[in-house]
Amino acid sequence: MENSSFFPPYFNLTMFMNIGHYRYPAFLLSFILCAFIISANLVIIVVISREKTLHEPMYIFILCLSVNSLYGSIGFFFRFLRDLLFQTHLISRPACFVQTYVIYTYASYELTLLGIMAYDRYVAVCKPLHYHNQITIKLVSQLVAFAFIYPAFSVGSCVYLASTLPLCGNVIPRVFCANWSIVKLSCISTFINNMIGMFVSITTVFMPLFFVLYTYAQILLVCRKSSSEFKGKVIQSCMPHIITFVNYSITVFLDVALSRIDLEHLNPIVAIILSLEFVVIPPILNPLVYGLKLPDIRKFILRLLSCSEVENERLK
Repeated sequence: MENSSFFPPYFNLTMFMNIGHYRYPAFLLSFILCAFIISANLVIIVVISREKTLHEPMYIFILCLSVNSLYGSIGFFFRFLRDLLFQTHLISRPACFVQTYVIYTYASYELTLLGIMAYDRYVAVCKPLHYHNQITIKLVSQLVAFAFIYPAFSVGSCVYLASTLPLCGNVIPRVFCANWSIVKLSCISTFINNMIGMFVSITTVFMPLFFVLYTYAQILLVCRKSSSEFKGKVIQSCMPHIITFVNYSITVFLDVALSRIDLEHLNPIVAIILSLEFVVIPPILNPLVYGLKLPDIRKFILRLLSCSEVENERLK
């Protein structure tokens, strides 16, 4: 009995209790969003995979972003859609920690990939003559491996430490399991968790953010001394990444802020929207930004869609 109280077999996601009769419209909207995210990101993945002319560093990184969007969205939406339809919102202890791991690795992968993409743009703009010598396929493979392996282990260590804590409750005031929400339930000191969590946050969140800011500061310095035509090309090349970076930075900041305040004092609808932003908005925005803004990807997407229409006409 004592072990069960300190290591509860279930967690209760209480924010769902505030949705009430909105759960069915919310389910329909969430289902449409999930279907769009999966479809849009699959299109990006298929186009970049099939077209050999797109097998270049920048497009490989975009493909990785889409893969990560699928990973995070599937890890979140399938459970979220189920919870919207049920009156009780209990999640088993193992499932809760798995969901925490998936959502936080998704968030970390996104930031490390955005940092790598910023380095790619920095070399392309500031050292164009050395781009193909520096950004080789071997380096791209190493950077992508690092972008996925380091967060996998660092986030895994945080989730593992949280899973060993004896807890004095099982109520999580969120719509998904969050590491900090679980740690706050601890009956003992969380000093080690806090220190490791701070280290992981610095290396997977703040360092990529500051690195992106540094690279764009260098790009701006180069653009100041360049022609208008060069500036136009730089803007066309970098704007999708800037939009993605700014959007994701805002959503991550809101999620961090949300985990540090008492959600009971917030309007429930506002609290749910803010909770969902960083797992919903980036996977929607990324394929739209890269699919519409980059002419090479847009051209092949239109070609793919036109081929599908021709094939449908033949079948008719």
